[in-house]
Amino acid sequence: MTNQHPKRYTVTAALPYTNGPVHIGHLAGVYIPADIYVRYLRAKKQDVIYICGSDEHGVPITIRAQKEGVTPQQIVDKYHEIIKKSFAEFGISFDNYSRTSAPIHHKTASDFFKKLYDEGKFIEETTLQLYDEKARQFLADRFVTGTCPKCGNEQSYGDQCEKCGTSHNATDLINPKSAITGNTPILKETKHWFLPLDQYQEWLKNWILEGHKDDWKPNVLGQVKSWLDDGLKSRAVTRDLDWGIPVPVKGAEGKVLYVWFDAPIGYISSTKEWAEREDKDWQPYWQSPDTKLVHFIGKDNIVFHCIIFPAMLKAEGSFIVPENVPANEFLNLESNKISTSKNWAVWLHEYLLDFPDKQDVLRYVLTANAPETKDNDFTWKDFQARNNNELVAILGNFVNRVMVLTHKYYDGVVPNTNKFYPELGQIKVFADKMGQSIENYKFREALQELMNLARLGNGFLQENEPWKKVNEQPEEVQNIMFTALQITAALAYLSEPFLPFMATQLKNMLQIANKNWDEISVSDGNYLIESGHQIGTAHLLFEKIEDEAIQKQLDKLEATKMQNEKSPSLTLPEGKGIEPQKELITYEQFSAMDIRIGTILEAEKVAKANKLLKLTVDTGVDVRTIVSGIAEHFTPEEVVGQRVQVLVNLAPRNLRGIDSNGMILMTETKEGKLKFVAPVGEVDNGATVR
Repeated sequence: MTNQHPKRYTVTAALPYTNGPVHIGHLAGVYIPADIYVRYLRAKKQDVIYICGSDEHGVPITIRAQKEGVTPQQIVDKYHEIIKKSFAEFGISFDNYSRTSAPIHHKTASDFFKKLYDEGKFIEETTLQLYDEKARQFLADRFVTGTCPKCGNEQSYGDQCEKCGTSHNATDLINPKSAITGNTPILKETKHWFLPLDQYQEWLKNWILEGHKDDWKPNVLGQVKSWLDDGLKSRAVTRDLDWGIPVPVKGAEGKVLYVWFDAPIGYISSTKEWAEREDKDWQPYWQSPDTKLVHFIGKDNIVFHCIIFPAMLKAEGSFIVPENVPANEFLNLESNKISTSKNWAVWLHEYLLDFPDKQDVLRYVLTANAPETKDNDFTWKDFQARNNNELVAILGNFVNRVMVLTHKYYDGVVPNTNKFYPELGQIKVFADKMGQSIENYKFREALQELMNLARLGNGFLQENEPWKKVNEQPEEVQNIMFTALQITAALAYLSEPFLPFMATQLKNMLQIANKNWDEISVSDGNYLIESGHQIGTAHLLFEKIEDEAIQKQLDKLEATKMQNEKSPSLTLPEGKGIEPQKELITYEQFSAMDIRIGTILEAEKVAKANKLLKLTVDTGVDVRTIVSGIAEHFTPEEVVGQRVQVLVNLAPRNLRGIDSNGMILMTETKEGKLKFVAPVGEVDNGATVR
C-alpha cells in the first residue's frame, strides 16, 4: 500500500502550540528529522512542500492568558513571532509557516466541518459534561485535572494523561477538580457533535496494521494497536469555549471546534496559503493519489495523526491519507524530563542568543542522539564533546587540512590526476547508504555515514601523508590532493540535509554549485570538482566550545532546579497553585513602571465578553478607560468608587474594540478570588507607588 514512486511529497511537521517557545525536545522529536527529510528530497530534485504553522487554539492558551492577565490573541501573537523567528534562524526550511488564527484557516476548518455536518457524518448528542458552578463554565480538556482511569496518575488532564499517554474525555477522570477554582465540578447537560470513530475501526485496522505493518515504526504501530484493541468510541469535535473557531451551524452558539479537529486541518490551510502566494494549485498535494503524505510528530500526537485525523480525512472523502507517521520518542534534559512549567528546558530562542552561528552544532547533536526508538538524554557535556571531538576534530579538521594544503601547494587550484584511488568509488556508496537511511527515517544512521565519510578522508590523508611526499613525489601528491578534494566536495553536498549552514559555507569555500543527490559519485572521468578549478579562501567550519560556555548552561539549569525546590508549584487543599518566583529584574526595570493610586468612577460590562469590565478611572494624572478581566469576580456596581493601584505607563491595548490604557493591580486568594490591591489610609489620586 506504500506509494513507491510518488510524483510529489507533502511533508508536515506537528504544529507547535503557541503557549510557550520551542525547546530542544520539540527539535529532536519533530522539526530536525522533518527538515533533514525535506532537504534530502529537494537535493534529489523532488517536488516537495514542507508545511507547518502555529497551533493557536485550545484550553492551554486561555489558561496562559488568564495567568498573564492578557487576551488569548496577545498570547498567540507573542509566541507565534518567537517560534517563527527561531525556526527561521535555526534553518528549519518550511515552505510555509502559517497559523490557525489566520482567516484562511478559519474558513478551511469551518468548510471541512460543514461538509461532514451536511453529509451526516457527525452524531449530535446532548451529554453530561463537567461544569464549574463557581467559574460558571464547562470544563473542557485542561480546565480539569483528576486521576487517570488507566494508570492512576492523580495529575492527569481532562483530555490526556501525560504519564501514560492515554487520551480520554474529561468525564472519564476519577475525582475531577476544576483547574480554575479547585472546586469539584458538577455534571451538566450540553450539546455537542461527535465523530463516530467506531465506524472507521475496520478501515483503520486494515489500512495501518495490515497495510503498513512492515514500514511504520514499532512505537507507532503499538500505540495504534492498543487503541484499536480497546475499541474506538465516538469523540467530540466541539467544545464549550469562547476561544477558537465558532462551530458553523445553528444552535451551536458559545461552542468552538475542538482544537484536535481544527489543528490538523491547519496543514491543509497552510498549504492553501502557500499555493496562493506561489500561484500554485494546492489540491494535488492533498488530493492526488500520486502524492506521498508524511507527518512528522512526537509520540504524544500519534493517536491524533494515525486515528482521528485519518478518520476525518476518510469521512470527508476527497483527501489522501498519510503514507507514514514517523513519530519519535521523548528527549530528556540532564536525566530529567523536559518540563515547560518548571522551566527545565533548553529553549531554542535562548540557545540562538547564547550560541550564535552554532545552529549546526545543535542540529548535529540532536540528530546524533535522536530519540528515534527510545527516550534519550541531552547533556551539555555530551554537546561539548560531540562538537569538539567530532565536528571539530574529524569533519572540520579534514576539510581544513585539505583546503590549507591545496592553497599551500597549488595556490588554491585543483591539481591534475592520473590515478583513481579506491576511496573515490566509496563516495557513491556513502551517498546511496545515506539516502536509503533517510528514506527509512533512520536519520542517526545517515548522519553516522556522513561522519564515516569524513573519517575515510582523514584516514586517507594520514595513510598517504602528502606533506612528506610533496618534494620527492610531486605527481603522487597531486593525485592524493585531487582525491581528498573530491571527498571534501562530497561532504559539502551530502552534509546539506544535516548541517545546512556548514554545507553552504563549504560549497562557497570550494566555489561549487548545488548538485543532484543522485549525481554525487566519482568515476574515472566523472568528478565532483575538476582539475584547474580555483577554490576560495579557507576558514574553520567549527570552533571548540570551552568549558566556561558549558558551565554557564549548567549553572543556569542548577539555578532553575534550586528555584523549583525553593518555590515548587504546590497544590493547596483548595486547588490553587502557588506560582514560582519569576526571573530577577534590575532596579532600572522596576523603576520604569509608573504605578499610581486611582479611583474607579464608572464600570460596565463589555458586550459579548464574559470576563471583561470597561472601567473609567481617575488616576490623578487623567481620567482614562481601562479594560480589566474581572467581570467574573465583580459586578460593575461593586467596583464603582473602589480605590485601586494602576500601572499607568503600560502601552495601550485594544480589547474587543476598546482601547485599554493601563492595568489595575490585583491579587488572588488561594480560593481563586481576585482582590484589589487597595491603598491603606488617606492617599490622593495620582500618588506614586514606590
